[in-house]
Amino acid sequence: MTQHGEALRDIQEIENTWITLADGTRLAARMWLPVDATAHPVPAILEYLPYRKRDGTSARDARRHPWTAQRGYACVRVDIRGSGESDGLPLDEYVKQEQDDCLEVIAWLAAQPWCSGAVGMIGISWGGFNGLQVAARRPPALKAVVTLCSTDDRYADDIHYMGGALLRENLTWGATMFSHTTRPPDPALVGDRWREMWLERLENLPFFPAMWLQHQRRDAFYQHGSVCEDYAAIQCPVYAVGGWFDGYSNAIPRLLAGLTVPRKGLIGPWAHLYPQAGMPGPAIGFLQETVRWWDQWLKGIDTGIMDEPMLRAWIIDPIRPQAHYTELPGRWVAEPGWPSANIQPEYSYLTATGIAAVAGHETPIILCSPENTGMASGTWCAHGAPGDDPGDQREDDGKSLVFDSAALTASVEILGAPVIEIDVIASHPNAKLIARLCDVHPDGASVRVSYGVLNLTHRDSHAAPTPLVPGQRVRVRIQLNDAGYRFAPGHRIRLALSTTYWPIVWPSPERVELAIIAGPSTLTLPVRPPRAADAGLPAFAPPAMSPPEARTMVRPASRERSVMRDNQTGETTYLMADNDGRARIEAIGLEVSSTKWHQFRIQDDDPLSAVADTRWTKEMGRGTWQVSTRTRIVMTATATEFRLTAELDAWEGDERIYARNWDEVIPRDLV
Repeated sequence: MTQHGEALRDIQEIENTWITLADGTRLAARMWLPVDATAHPVPAILEYLPYRKRDGTSARDARRHPWTAQRGYACVRVDIRGSGESDGLPLDEYVKQEQDDCLEVIAWLAAQPWCSGAVGMIGISWGGFNGLQVAARRPPALKAVVTLCSTDDRYADDIHYMGGALLRENLTWGATMFSHTTRPPDPALVGDRWREMWLERLENLPFFPAMWLQHQRRDAFYQHGSVCEDYAAIQCPVYAVGGWFDGYSNAIPRLLAGLTVPRKGLIGPWAHLYPQAGMPGPAIGFLQETVRWWDQWLKGIDTGIMDEPMLRAWIIDPIRPQAHYTELPGRWVAEPGWPSANIQPEYSYLTATGIAAVAGHETPIILCSPENTGMASGTWCAHGAPGDDPGDQREDDGKSLVFDSAALTASVEILGAPVIEIDVIASHPNAKLIARLCDVHPDGASVRVSYGVLNLTHRDSHAAPTPLVPGQRVRVRIQLNDAGYRFAPGHRIRLALSTTYWPIVWPSPERVELAIIAGPSTLTLPVRPPRAADAGLPAFAPPAMSPPEARTMVRPASRERSVMRDNQTGETTYLMADNDGRARIEAIGLEVSSTKWHQFRIQDDDPLSAVADTRWTKEMGRGTWQVSTRTRIVMTATATEFRLTAELDAWEGDERIYARNWDEVIPRDLV
């Protein structure tokens, strides 16, 4: 039975159908819909991605879309132009062509005889981005959006830059897309033209990380697709969802504050995952939650979802530091609106003796971190896998300037973004400052609660950065990532400052000393007093999903995370190696495999020694049809330039049918 007492609908799956656009391009779609939908039309829910619906997201799709379709919806998973079996060429992420195509897809869905005319969009990451972006284009049939793990600001809060500092994700995610995009369509769907389509894609493969690195400021490239440029353009209801261990949770409070349409926010303990499979747990019955949302806005049924608080968030109880969590202790809290009047800023001062309630004497403290500070950082965007999460911070704390509070006599709970304002004097025109907020246990174990990064040349503007004047004192503001956390009695609150954060952030062009002026510098915490009403919040339903897709592991998977230290050279190497094994998708007889290898090297005292080396192998095949691609991208830098080199080899069986190299030098622009 459905939530409203209706019988579950029998559904059919259409494994592939074609949506033909006005220019003749065919997009590949997979659909799940009630068998009687033509007689009794239903709303359509679109997920629109470049991640290959036939083999890339099929396991995830099988757990979600049939479950929702049984509740009276047509769930449609469409491959973006140039991906999977869809025609055309990939251009870049979030381009206008992608949005234009989606407008046509939405109109096509609304016009189908099995569709009621109402359409929703749902997606995580890329699909969460384009859900917001397409909503801002206002297609008439789009009535509501669920956006997960996405952003409203492509410059300040995506994989490219953080606080104006270059993230390693610009390379590693660029390398990921570089590899993903090399795969061919499946001949079982496109026929003999698969090879022609594949070669055309290889010949026109975008060099993603180099394209993105051409734009080091907040320019029109990043303004496009950033819905924060005009929140009012979005006129349909939005449900924004994420987790504290994801890279995108900051967008949720901003969307709640900036949008004027009906909206809700949900922030759990999770990484970059759908909440019904959320890690770290607890996972929730998110599919039930989305059906309540769709019933409200696509079927006109008052489910009561809009009578509930605007924001639900998980407050994490004190945890021991470790590089992987399967479950996080804590509780759900709620706020009726955002910004919340229940949350008050609590100001403290960073003094020569630690965090204090009153300002101290001005005391310059010199800070110059080793270049390998950041080995306990984990990944910028965790995916719930072992090694993703930040471990014990004591190693990085020892390479940083730390300010500790006295041992707490009562719990302190925060919900929102901590902020620091620091008076600083730099030795060079280009420098970075990284701030980490930590929970220090009585035994000294240190847990990273939040962090923030600022390229100090961006202290006044991401669009028009300016060099520092060596020796000149400036006051800078860093807003750390939003967090929901409870500091326990007997623990200490720590603010740790460093000038480097490798390999999360690419290093400055020179070794830099910062004089941090203790005394007048401040830390502001968003303190939320406990509220009795939180205990009465209705519990989320337990996770519910459709049965998993039938897959057979032909070759086992493996995973490695390691840090190696060469005490002769002073070089530290951070290695991430993932082998997903080889799996056979039984329904279509296709075998797929993927391996990645990321290595980051740096010497303690030389920012120009940084080397990032990324390698991918993709394989797929059925019977005698076997194909594979191998890619490698290496990034280095001088004081004035970045250099990116890349290799691509494509194989059909044992024959190499395509090879290409790239070598690009890009000037540094105060980064």
